[in-house]
Amino acid sequence: MEIIIDIDDPAPLFSQLMVQIKKAVLCDRICAGDALPSIRQLANDLDLNNKTVAKAYRLLERDSVIQTRGYRGTFVHPNAKANSTIDLNATVLAKLSETIEAFRDKGVTDSEIRIAFGTVMNNR
Repeated sequence: MEIIIDIDDPAPLFSQLMVQIKKAVLCDRICAGDALPSIRQLANDLDLNNKTVAKAYRLLERDSVIQTRGYRGTFVHPNAKANSTIDLNATVLAKLSETIEAFRDKGVTDSEIRIAFGTVMNNR
């Protein structure tokens, strides 16, 4: 699996990594059960910060594209192909956009929306 990170791309580095791993799964370049490099190894190979790779791996694990098996390593999840088509970030953005638009239609100001959002996020 070849991963190319473009530091001039406006997309965050962890996002570029996630997209490329998902694409590799969808194109059958990596398959369920295949081992992935460790966070440290991949960070070294791509000349990235360990935390960047860790964030990408954490989000891919949340999305059930990869799975970590303790000290045995990180592997492609058995349902990775189906799960690689799901974009939780896009879902969140769509829902938030709908909600914000509904509030604006009711006359709620952006400032009131921000304050309410911050209040809800801090109480969860």
